[in-house]
Amino acid sequence: MIKLDILSDPICPWCYIGKAQLDRALEQRPDHPFVVEWHPFQLNPDMPAEGMDRRAYLEAKFGGKEDALEAYKPVVEHAAKAGLEIEFDKIEKTPNTLDAHRLIHWAGIEGKQTPVVSALFRAYFKEGRDIGAAEVLADIADSAGLDAAAILKLLNSDADAQAIAERDTHSREMGVTSVPTFIVASQHAVPGAQPPELWLKVIDEIMEQDAE
Repeated sequence: MIKLDILSDPICPWCYIGKAQLDRALEQRPDHPFVVEWHPFQLNPDMPAEGMDRRAYLEAKFGGKEDALEAYKPVVEHAAKAGLEIEFDKIEKTPNTLDAHRLIHWAGIEGKQTPVVSALFRAYFKEGRDIGAAEVLADIADSAGLDAAAILKLLNSDADAQAIAERDTHSREMGVTSVPTFIVASQHAVPGAQPPELWLKVIDEIMEQDAE
């Protein structure tokens, strides 16, 4: 088995697209060798804990809604090619994602990381839910088979918050500047939302080497 580490943020549209394209490749190679683990990387580490009004965030980042729409055009186009529809109009708040990353970490302990990551992407990009809110995260945890009451209790504490922040900082110190970033076998970094064809080539090469 080969470790595939994925640095990602659940409010990153390119991460959402990158996961969908990786999933398409994995579906075509059901005997693929990858063991996937998700790692925290906050796009907005300085975001207030309560998040920020989406319109205010876009104006601060892009200068206004029209400029934001222009900036997001490639995202919408690539999402469509990946079979995804992103409902930007439904998103009212840009959240701080520290708690979402804590949930992903706890899901990993239960062996349910990828279902939780999928649910977070869906909640944010399809349903416009505030994935910075503890009750929303607890509901997502419940949908993935985790104990919602236990997750809510953890979220209302500072459990693992410092560890998540340190892992994020460590990734930046190692040279990661954007997500998604995929690291194959702890050696080869693959940045960006790559097409399924690239992943199929990587998988086939790994499996050929293993067969030798």
